[in-house]
Amino acid sequence: MNESPALADWLSRIERLHPKTIDMTLERVREVAQRLNIRFDCPVITVGGTNGKGSTCTFLESILTQAGFRVALYTSPHLVRFNERARFAQEFVPDAALVAAFEHIEAARTDATKGEVSLTYFEYTTLACFLWFMDCKPDAVVLEVGMGGRLDAVNLIDADVAIVTSVDLDHMEYLGPTREHIGWEKAHIYRAGRTAICGDPVPPQRLVDYAQEIGADLWLFGRDFNYSGDKNQWNWAGRGARRNAMAYPGLRGANQLLNASAALAALDALKDRIPVTQSAVRMGLLTAELPGRFQVLPGKPAIILDVAHNPHASGVLAANLDNMGFFPYTWAVFGSMADKDVDGVIEKLKGRIDHWLLTDLPTPRAASAAQLAEKLAAAGIVAGKDCRIETFADPASALAAAQTGASENDRIVVFGSFYTVGAALTALKRA
Repeated sequence: MNESPALADWLSRIERLHPKTIDMTLERVREVAQRLNIRFDCPVITVGGTNGKGSTCTFLESILTQAGFRVALYTSPHLVRFNERARFAQEFVPDAALVAAFEHIEAARTDATKGEVSLTYFEYTTLACFLWFMDCKPDAVVLEVGMGGRLDAVNLIDADVAIVTSVDLDHMEYLGPTREHIGWEKAHIYRAGRTAICGDPVPPQRLVDYAQEIGADLWLFGRDFNYSGDKNQWNWAGRGARRNAMAYPGLRGANQLLNASAALAALDALKDRIPVTQSAVRMGLLTAELPGRFQVLPGKPAIILDVAHNPHASGVLAANLDNMGFFPYTWAVFGSMADKDVDGVIEKLKGRIDHWLLTDLPTPRAASAAQLAEKLAAAGIVAGKDCRIETFADPASALAAAQTGASENDRIVVFGSFYTVGAALTALKRA
């Protein structure tokens, strides 16, 4: 379902308001948030990291919902509709609520006595989701950081518990050239005297140092919490707490136990304020759903949707594909932003994909399908009898070609940008 004309008009208008798409500073958005008196009177969990943020947020929302709490969840970007970015009690924000919030923000940011403040699309829409959450009066709020941490609009909120899921190379033009630089940026979602969780098994030293400098209570994977498991079940252990004999999470993939472990650490830290039973944990993990994260659709040929768009995520996707068993041919529908490490992504997957169907995307930030084809050639991938390389104007056309060319025993992997996976999801729903 498309958004209402009123919401579409607002979103279009907000996109044009600020001269930059990304403007890394908190001063402007903090000023408007203060005018709006944005605050939450319940526990807040903020989740940052290079990869795994969305899955960790989904685990938290699902477990807390099973425990009977009313949860507000903020994530970004969306796959199909803007409303996916905000949900309360597992329902997406209504168009009318967003329009009302936008009107409220517009009045606050253009206040004649206090002066006009310019906001980016992300800042404006983040504030709108926060306003709606305040009206909903949640029992807990889960917030996904957009990019980095230190200067992300989500970092306006002082989290009771902050999680950094993983630290790897992405958005280097904004966050710095190394894992150490990026880890320091992400660590700024931590707060003095509050729980700071890092789910990365090899945390950057600057992240650890920052947490110690500000006096945060740092929980490290492998030191303060851990997991173990066999073919049938897994166990989690934290600081003086254990959760045993759990079924594997509903979200598939090699890194999901790391993400689930960080979520369980956060819930352990908040057990006095939002206690969850073992039953709620088990059911929450089992029923968690998140489109586009190694999402395997039923039917033949198998279709896998994954928003892997950097080398770290693509390495995880490669491992997950390896664990699926034998398929005669693997077809890829691939579209990417131009500012991503496309060479690194291809390198992780090139031995696992037979046919490459490359697509343009409907945004100026995207690499063209022709540019992606050049990247394949540079990686030594050339068209031949068992390797098709074709370019398409949009993901739906590329997916249709894959479905036509693949046998029922093959598999089709749609990956890369959220635009790629979102367009494929929309096309599949229409089919």
